[in-house]
Amino acid sequence: MGSTLGVAVVGFGWMGRVHTQAYARVPHHFPELSLRPELIAVADEVPGRAEEAAARYGFATAARDWREIAADPRVRAVSVAAPNFLHREIGVAMAEAGKHLWIEKPVGLTADDARAVAGAVAKAGVQGTVGFNYRNAPAVAAARELIASGEIGTVTHVRIRLFSDYAAHPDSALTWRYERERGGSGVLGDLASHGVDLARFLLGEIASLTADTAVFVPERARPTGATAGHTRSTGGESGPVENEDYVSCLLRFASGARGVLEACRVSVGEQNNYGFEIHGTKGAVSWDFRRMGELSVSRGTSFQDQPVSTLYVGPGHGEYAAFQPGSANSMGYDDLKVVEAYNFLRSVAEGTPYGATLDDAVHSATALDAMVRSAEHGTWMSPGD
Repeated sequence: MGSTLGVAVVGFGWMGRVHTQAYARVPHHFPELSLRPELIAVADEVPGRAEEAAARYGFATAARDWREIAADPRVRAVSVAAPNFLHREIGVAMAEAGKHLWIEKPVGLTADDARAVAGAVAKAGVQGTVGFNYRNAPAVAAARELIASGEIGTVTHVRIRLFSDYAAHPDSALTWRYERERGGSGVLGDLASHGVDLARFLLGEIASLTADTAVFVPERARPTGATAGHTRSTGGESGPVENEDYVSCLLRFASGARGVLEACRVSVGEQNNYGFEIHGTKGAVSWDFRRMGELSVSRGTSFQDQPVSTLYVGPGHGEYAAFQPGSANSMGYDDLKVVEAYNFLRSVAEGTPYGATLDDAVHSATALDAMVRSAEHGTWMSPGD
């Protein structure tokens, strides 16, 4: 039995629950881990939500104010699953209090926010893990290895898509997600941030990009009470949607490869249609999140009319063996967050970063900022500009 690590969760909507359940599961899937998380505190500003979470999951303390967690010496690590506009303030404060940080993407509203949190984590000498969960899929790990090995040759172009209908209903409540001041760049921070991370994880740095954005549902009704997730609201006062429903982006990678990244939160008929198709000079590989344990692979020497086969991932691909004993047994979304929790706790235990880091969050946010500028000015941008 290893030592315990006091952990807390700030923000107990759906993602706060996912983090909490991941903490509970991680010792079962990764028994070799030297640190065992202990649920110390949960905070949420909605009356009664933290108390309900404590009663259900066994947190020792419930609070309305996250500052109580920052001041709690029992807490050594914190999950930040609060709304985007709070990421910077909470993340910096927790790092300055000497607490390790597992924070959801996009780590604030802008690249400056992400840099502020990254800087605080570096200055405090604590570990920081970011919720880019799709890179944790064993099939994505297998695709990365296949690309790095040269089996599909030199990568020429990629298409990354993230389509969902969670905001497609016209009665979706006008929550913080749709406000520029609190939700940032809309679907860019919510979904395209994942796309940028997958692009960099699989293919390396993005040299330049050009983007177009749109708002397709321009008004929504304001909620009349507390909300969680993607709730609906009717009868409330209508207000404008201030940030993006859709983004399309052309990418140029430092390697010379080209790419297309497209994301939309109002795609009727699409439920979590996330994935990529990557082509090289000798083959191709593609992945669909909805068939998470499969890769479509084309490799060989025939080039024209080259067949495509299905690879079912299994032990030896990513962290698959921690969940299933043989190929083609299904994993799910929550399992990816367990892998993320494992990387976070392992980082704390060993003092070495594992998984997605705050540096990855800064790179993603920098690319998103460049997309916003590109859409505004109608020109190519470098994420470094």
